[in-house]
Amino acid sequence: MALRLVTNNFRSKISSMLSSASLLHSHATSFGFKEVREEEKSQMVGKVFSNVASNYDIMNDLMSAGLHRLWKDRLVSKLSPFPGMKHLDVAGGTGDVAFRILESISSIRRRALQDPLNDGLQEETQIYVCDINPNMLNVGKKRAVERGLGEDKSLTWVQGDAEVLSFGDNSMDGYTIAFGIRNVTHIEKVLDEANRVLKRGGRFLCLELSHVEVPVFKELYDFYSFSVIPQLGELVAGDRESYQYLVESIRRFPPQEKFASMIAEAGFQKVEYENLVGGVVAIHSGLKI
Repeated sequence: MALRLVTNNFRSKISSMLSSASLLHSHATSFGFKEVREEEKSQMVGKVFSNVASNYDIMNDLMSAGLHRLWKDRLVSKLSPFPGMKHLDVAGGTGDVAFRILESISSIRRRALQDPLNDGLQEETQIYVCDINPNMLNVGKKRAVERGLGEDKSLTWVQGDAEVLSFGDNSMDGYTIAFGIRNVTHIEKVLDEANRVLKRGGRFLCLELSHVEVPVFKELYDFYSFSVIPQLGELVAGDRESYQYLVESIRRFPPQEKFASMIAEAGFQKVEYENLVGGVVAIHSGLKI
């Protein structure tokens, strides 16, 4: 009974905040449950990720009980990396997804080591890790060195904006973005840019925290999100506000069906999504035809 009273209060609070946030005008956007000017959001999000960068890995493990590792494994398995591919991982500063892609490609090469036709394919492979935040990129570069990938020419680190990419048209075989698209100011611009840089036949995959629909599970998830995660942020990282924003930003992100329609509107075909852990996260995918 106590949990039900608490979760009912959460639902009322969240509904109230979402109602006020829905009043955003043309030159405003949401930062969690707050209304901010568009030009302010990128700076505010940048501050959040500068604050969390040094504790990003340990907090991901704590918040998801380590499940984020399995979710990223699933993302890469759906990508089906191949030797010689040109791939762009956006908002991937810590390198988690890029390292998995390289490992998958290396595994393929090891299995085909005796085939002379595959000689040199590793050198042709190029994985670009693009992130707007230099602190997150620094974390990734440090991790690359620790993994012995510091001098790997297949891995390139680029500071850049997902809404205005510096890569050429039709230049990438694959595009991934994990836990990043809900933090941008204009989701539509990110999707348009993803479509622009992908070659025909290229795949778009997005891993993002999403919406739980099962009532009892949703109540528990809301309680955990708003009571436990910010407290963890305060105890482990000394930063409650950044993690309060992170859980609020999930509630402001479009539901799975709506986001799928946005991907289709950006020009992608064969759009689909897979819910994991009851919708706590979802992997959306699309193909450029």
